[in-house]
Amino acid sequence: MTRKRHVPDPRPYSSLVVDGVKQTPSRAMLRAVGYRDEDFLRPAIGVASTWSNLTPCNMHIDDLARHAAAGIDSAGGKSTVFGTITVSDGISMGTPGMRYSLVSREVIADSIETVVGAQGFDGLVAVGGCDKNMPGCMMAIARLDRPAVFVYGGTIRPGAGRTDIVSVFEAVGGHARGTVSDAALHEIECKAIPGPGSCGGMYTANTMASAIEALGMSLPNSSAQEAVSRSKRDDCRSAGEAVVRLVRLGIRPRDILTRRAFENAITTVIALSGSTNAVLHLLAIAHCAGVRLTLDDFTRIGRRVPVLADLRPSGRYLMSELIAIGGIRPLMKVLLDEGLLHGECLTVTGRTMAEELAGVEPYPAGQEVIRSIDDPVKPDSHLVILYGNLAPEGAVAKISGKEGLSFTGRARVFEGEERCLQAILDGKVKAGDVVVIRNEGPRGGPGMREMLSPTGAIMGRGLGDQVALITDGRFSGGSHGFVVGHITPEAAVGGPIALLRNGDRITIDATRRTIEVELTAAEMKRRHRSWRPRAPFARRGVLAKYARSVSSASLGAVTDLEPED
Repeated sequence: MTRKRHVPDPRPYSSLVVDGVKQTPSRAMLRAVGYRDEDFLRPAIGVASTWSNLTPCNMHIDDLARHAAAGIDSAGGKSTVFGTITVSDGISMGTPGMRYSLVSREVIADSIETVVGAQGFDGLVAVGGCDKNMPGCMMAIARLDRPAVFVYGGTIRPGAGRTDIVSVFEAVGGHARGTVSDAALHEIECKAIPGPGSCGGMYTANTMASAIEALGMSLPNSSAQEAVSRSKRDDCRSAGEAVVRLVRLGIRPRDILTRRAFENAITTVIALSGSTNAVLHLLAIAHCAGVRLTLDDFTRIGRRVPVLADLRPSGRYLMSELIAIGGIRPLMKVLLDEGLLHGECLTVTGRTMAEELAGVEPYPAGQEVIRSIDDPVKPDSHLVILYGNLAPEGAVAKISGKEGLSFTGRARVFEGEERCLQAILDGKVKAGDVVVIRNEGPRGGPGMREMLSPTGAIMGRGLGDQVALITDGRFSGGSHGFVVGHITPEAAVGGPIALLRNGDRITIDATRRTIEVELTAAEMKRRHRSWRPRAPFARRGVLAKYARSVSSASLGAVTDLEPED
């Protein structure tokens, strides 16, 4: 049942901007952009659009933003659409431009907060469609704490032969191995990305869309709709209507974004076999919401939550195939019935999670995308938080179990991604190696680049179960294999990964949750005494500002920590 609250003023912010004689100049300016007399009496709702034709993930979002605005106006609000940036991880992957990817999350959050705060909007709909603009939107929503709904732009349809962007990256490795011809590589390049929408597996975009729905901050099924579909357009209009209701009910994001809501999001991400980036982004969103969340919460929850989804990159199916059988709602209903979700958590509908899931039908018989609770893909989480003398502040591994649960090998150390990728393509990385890519952390990169190109090349070369890769950078949701990222402290601040040398023996144990190098404490201290930090990659501009302000990946790589934090 909808919760009602006494809200004396549905325009707590916009009234300060448009009411009274002294605000006549403000009204004059707004009339020029289409305001009429009656609009000044309505709740003012911003629509943050991440539209851009830079990338298929966002190329359709201008249309979705207009549908959200129409929903706002029909429900008695006054919509104003404004833009923010996006960058494409898939396009910049493996290049220096990828340094700007995680940086863009902060720029997006800052820009939305800036516009909403300056314009005095009473509420917000944010429409995101790529890896970093979704958490960026949510960080702004959490900071502002004004009634808000997030809308996911939707997933892309499969390419020819059920291909997607990861198929292309892995084809590059296959080409280097000699198993993919020039003609085949060109064909997959031309056919794998058929149109609008975010990357088609349970990669970072679909992971974060699912996590945000589990948080209660998007409407039911918002995470499981194709970008080019009637249901997605209807979702946007409904989101516009919903935010006006939230304004009138006085329900704010921090009423929804409780600690238990974040536990629901973690549970759902694990069950879906989601991206390691969810760890980084959920920590950051929780920080913005004033909720204490740590790496150890992922371990605690992961011990009791199974992986149920057989989805790419480690599984067989695409997001569009999950949508075809009902999306994530039936899975969440199973989790709720098993006592793994907190049903009392509030959502943007004004109803609880349990109320929203009450009438959800189960998946059709015979489907193989989502396994039953008693026959899981993996009995506990694939997101494994590791500690040890290589990561005293933690690291995040993505281990499905298909690669095994432990790996011991000799370090092959690379200063940055480019040198590593070339070595893989040239056949210099061999079975038994632990590939180490360092100085790619939040500060040292700067920007914590994703390692999809190296992991894709490893898989394409047929080394996926014979090589481990560790880094103080991070991984695309499309990465799979025996991979460990987010190693903290990072190399740039003298963390243990900075001290590794070729040939050092490294053991990663997912069962014991450890990552260790066979060096004595005395030897590590001796190496640290001779360690010197690298010169900064950038001395001015956004990368330099980011490097100076960013926190450890173990804290979400946020840029606004208070001194006591």
